Amino acid sequence: MPSLNLAQLKAKLSRGELDTVQVVFPDVFGRLLGKRVTARHFTDSILAHGTHACNYLLTVDMEMEPIPGFKLANWESGYGDFALKPDFSTLRLIPWQPRSALVTCDLFQHDGAPVEESPRQVLRRQIQRLAAKRLSCMAASELEFFLFNQTYHEAVARHFIDLTPSSDYRIDYQVSQPARDEVILKAMRQFMDEADVPIESSKGEWGKGQHEVNFIYDEPLAMADRHTVFKQGAREIAAQNGKCVTFMAKPDAAEVGSSCHIHISLWSKGRNLFWDAEKKQGSKIFRQFLGGLMKYGRELCYFFAPSINAYKRYQPGSWAPTKMAWAFDNRTVGYRVVGEGNSFRIENRMPGADANPYLAFAAMMAAGLAGMEEGLDCGAVYKGNAYADSKLPSLPTSLHEAADLLDKSRLARKVMGDAVVEFYAHSARAEARSYDNAVTDWEKKRYFERI
Repeated sequence: MPSLNLAQLKAKLSRGELDTVQVVFPDVFGRLLGKRVTARHFTDSILAHGTHACNYLLTVDMEMEPIPGFKLANWESGYGDFALKPDFSTLRLIPWQPRSALVTCDLFQHDGAPVEESPRQVLRRQIQRLAAKRLSCMAASELEFFLFNQTYHEAVARHFIDLTPSSDYRIDYQVSQPARDEVILKAMRQFMDEADVPIESSKGEWGKGQHEVNFIYDEPLAMADRHTVFKQGAREIAAQNGKCVTFMAKPDAAEVGSSCHIHISLWSKGRNLFWDAEKKQGSKIFRQFLGGLMKYGRELCYFFAPSINAYKRYQPGSWAPTKMAWAFDNRTVGYRVVGEGNSFRIENRMPGADANPYLAFAAMMAAGLAGMEEGLDCGAVYKGNAYADSKLPSLPTSLHEAADLLDKSRLARKVMGDAVVEFYAHSARAEARSYDNAVTDWEKKRYFERI
C-alpha cells in the first residue's frame, strides 16, 4: 500500500498538514523532473486534469541542452508539451521536506497515446508482456554511493577535486567508522520507510566513504519508483547535513566503483517459478530466463551502463564484472545466482549506480522473456575467476560500443520498438560525442608543457 492514499492526501491538504506536492516523472537519466505545486492547485486542478511539461525534457543532455536529431521532440515541431497524468498509486509523503508529498506521473501525447520512449512506459511494456503469460516479476536493487564531507556547492567550487570521503579507510561491513555518519544514514532509512521506500539495511562498502542500501523487493514498476525517490532523497538529506553523495559509477580512478546490483525472479500464484521444489534446484524457466540474459545481455548493456563513466567501472578485480558468465555465489561473473526456495534469484552485477532502474529492469525482463520464448538454456555453471578467463566474452568497453550494439539489436527492436531503440541509441551517441569533444584535465596534465 502507498504511504499516502488519495483520501488521506485530501484530508491532509484540507487540514493544512501538507502545502506542497511534487508532481514528477523520470527522465532518460532516471532524474525526477517536474513541478512543486501548491495544495490548492493540486486539489483544484491536477487531481482531475494532471499537468503539462515541455516535451524537450526527454531530449536534453545532462546540462539541459536540447539535443538535435530526435523525432520525439525538436525545434522543427516547436517543442510542444507532454501531458503528465499522476499515477495515484505512487502518492507518498516526503518527510525530509516539511509538509511535502510526491506523486509520479506517466507521459502522454496530445492524442492520449502514451509516450513510448519514456522510461516508465518502456518498463510497462515488458510488464505487460509478462502479464500476458500470466506471470509477474519481483525485483530489488542494491544501490551504492559515496558520501563526502563537502557540500555540493563546495564540490563545484573545487571542480570536484580533492573531496574528502566521509571515512578514512575502507569500511566494507564495518560498523565503527560508518557510525560517524549514522545521523545521515539513519535519516535515510527512517525517512525512506515513511515515504514508502522500505529499506532492508544499509552498510559500509569497500571504498572510502562508500555505502550501500538494500531495498525490500517488489514488483518492478514500484521498485523503480522507489529507487528514483531514494536517489533524490539521499542527495537532499546529505545536503541538509552539510555533505554530498554521488551515484557516479566510477567517481575516482583510484577507487572502486558504485554498483546497482539487480535481483530478479518470476512468480505465479505466490510461487517463485525459478525454483524447482522437487529437485531443489533452479527450474527450467530459470535456466531459460538466464539463457536469455546470457545471450542478449551484451546488446542491452546500454540500459545497465548508460554513461561514459559507467564503462570505467568494469575493471578486473574491482568487484564489477568484465565478462559474460553465470555462477552460484561468485562475485567475478556478470550473473550471480543466490538463494533457495522463494528467495532463489538472479543477481545482475553489470548495472552501475548511474543506471536508470526503469530501463535496467525492462532490459532484464526483455532478455529473460526472449530466453523463455526461444527455449534457450544458460549452459554450464562457471567455476573460477572470470576476470582471468580470456575465453569468456567481454562486456562492452565504451558507450560508443554499447550504443552500436543496441542500435543493431533485433531483440530490442522487436520487443521495445524501433522508435524506442533509435531514441536511446541517439541519446547514447550524443553523450559519447559530447565527451569526445571535451578537453579533459588528463589531457592538460599530459600535454600542456611536454608536447
